[in-house]
Amino acid sequence: MSHAFLSLFPPPPTTADIISTVEFNHTGELLATGDKGGRVVIFQREPESKNAPHSQGEYDVYSTFQSHEPEFDYLKSLEIEEKINKIKWLPQQNAAHSLLSTNDKTIKLWKITERDKRPEGYNLKDEEGKLKDLSTVTSLQVPVLKPMDLMVEVSPRRVFANGHTYHINSISVNSDCETYMSADDLRINLWHLAITDRSFSILSCCGPAADSAGWAPQVRHQLACCKRAGWGLPLCSIPSAGCLLAHRVTPIIWGLTGNPEGDGDL
Repeated sequence: MSHAFLSLFPPPPTTADIISTVEFNHTGELLATGDKGGRVVIFQREPESKNAPHSQGEYDVYSTFQSHEPEFDYLKSLEIEEKINKIKWLPQQNAAHSLLSTNDKTIKLWKITERDKRPEGYNLKDEEGKLKDLSTVTSLQVPVLKPMDLMVEVSPRRVFANGHTYHINSISVNSDCETYMSADDLRINLWHLAITDRSFSILSCCGPAADSAGWAPQVRHQLACCKRAGWGLPLCSIPSAGCLLAHRVTPIIWGLTGNPEGDGDL
């Protein structure tokens, strides 16, 4: 499936239009899709579908933005694709929505807001937003909010880079709404949403080739990760509430499912 259908007369789909990941928000009202061209398209459920949640819902385009651009790592002589690998919504705290999107190396935090009113009647600015000559201001007025067509604004909030040597294959937001983790083939990193210049590595959880990792939905100190081969699913626990200061992660369950080699190694 691709994003080429967004045009009225869609051209033949290109590689950049191919959808690479999809993710619903926690209520199911919004659906975010990422493609190989680094774009994120957000769909919103129609009002009729909201009133009848069990009926077959339809989604309209809510917002589109460019999340990632192609880059080049000169140190390693490596091209970094703009393809979106994963998208994760943050639990909604206010009227705005927030999501994380990642390509192979860089994770970005985005804020999505709506605006349907605009202020008018500034004392120091004219209608075009330019500053007035103060000598011409003879009276003061209270600015008012006037209705306007709904505008959806997407703004970048933070960029989390330089945390992974290998390609990022999964991200997961903690239920504390303050931390999240990202995983590549050899490492799982723990991040704080307010701190972009450092992360903490969890190296003893899965060992090599960790293909996916995720937090428990309600228990904020438990996480699970699995290998690409699919033979093991360790459930791990961070014992301390100050998890950003404690580097130790304790495996509490190691699930083995019939390794054909018979050695039981994870």
